[in-house]
Amino acid sequence: MGAERFEMRASDADRDRVAEILRDAHGEGRLGQDELLARVESTYAAKTYQDLDRVIADLPVRRQPAGLIPRPLSAPRPAPRRTGRRIARGLLTGAWWFYGICVGINLMVWLLVSIGGGGPEYFWPIWVAGPWGVLLGGLEMAYRSGEAPAQR
Repeated sequence: MGAERFEMRASDADRDRVAEILRDAHGEGRLGQDELLARVESTYAAKTYQDLDRVIADLPVRRQPAGLIPRPLSAPRPAPRRTGRRIARGLLTGAWWFYGICVGINLMVWLLVSIGGGGPEYFWPIWVAGPWGVLLGGLEMAYRSGEAPAQR
């Protein structure tokens, strides 16, 4: 006799679907960043369907009605729903990357000028990094204040 569903081995496509459910739950504010990362790690370490079910057991998941055949894996996936929080997270992440690159370039220029001048020059990159960093830090704190507190 065959194995029960919960004992069956999960495929990479199954893990990807569960990871998508977790990302959607994070975008909806149901999971914090740390919990999302921990659950995604558990998802990709899961061996069976039971392991995957445990990862999303406390999340509201749209289940397929009994008797319906799941869509084939080759079918195109619908575009993910973009919520305001997901868009804000994407913009903040992009802004942090841009900030880091610009500050890194400014620091490199200052370092090269200091080396070429024979001694340390006035540390002018602080005028680029400081105000911009304070602004981004404030935006990050405002974004994170809208998250639910992490449960331990």
